[in-house]
Amino acid sequence: MIGRVGAIALNTFREAIRQRILYLLLAFAVAMISFAQILSLLTVGSEEKIIKDFGLASIDVFGVLTSVFVGVGLVSREIERRTVYTLLAKPIHRWEFVLGKYAGLAFTLLVNSAVMALWFTLVLAVKGMYDARLWVAVLLLFFQFLLITALAVLFSCLSSPILASVMTLALYVVGHLLWSLRLLEDRVGSEAGRFLCRALYLLLPNLGNFDFKGEIVHGLAIDPVRVAAAGIYLVAYGSAVLAAACAAFQRKELQ
Repeated sequence: MIGRVGAIALNTFREAIRQRILYLLLAFAVAMISFAQILSLLTVGSEEKIIKDFGLASIDVFGVLTSVFVGVGLVSREIERRTVYTLLAKPIHRWEFVLGKYAGLAFTLLVNSAVMALWFTLVLAVKGMYDARLWVAVLLLFFQFLLITALAVLFSCLSSPILASVMTLALYVVGHLLWSLRLLEDRVGSEAGRFLCRALYLLLPNLGNFDFKGEIVHGLAIDPVRVAAAGIYLVAYGSAVLAAACAAFQRKELQ
């Protein structure tokens, strides 16, 4: 089983690194990280804080875009090309196909994130602003990319690529605004309304668990308990999403 999943993952990685959109997004990310130096000169405030904030935000945005636009096409592209029939004709379960595709993109994102982080580290080192805690923030962003990728794979098994992209990006935005549901819960008068707020807070992906940019930018201490909790949340929520994706692809009618 591991061998079959690994073979699909390796093939997915090779296919992903051939896509032009991956290099285009990576090039834009590197350019935006470099642009942070110019932006710091044009903006009032601490140069170091601006560079760190803009650099991490660039890694965040372009990593998520890679997760969405590459991840959504993982399953749909195989169906459109009809290569999925060749794969599934072999002794491969559908859930192995989904997990292999996910693992391949996860490795692609790991390489992508490492390149962006190394370039950002170089920019900070040249400016004399290197902070080893940067790698913790990038690691947590990578955790976020893994969860977004799982959602992209799930939606790609349920709908068209365009709709899957829209829904994944919408959940990314909602996931960073989930804290507002707590405020809304305190203001809602009815018990049903408060229950709905609590239910949505638990069901929707809480991407705020992976956001450590504030600690890095403002030089605050990083709580290792929060880092561990973020990893546990990724494993628990991500596993549930991937299980749903495998179940959805198992019932999907291939035409």
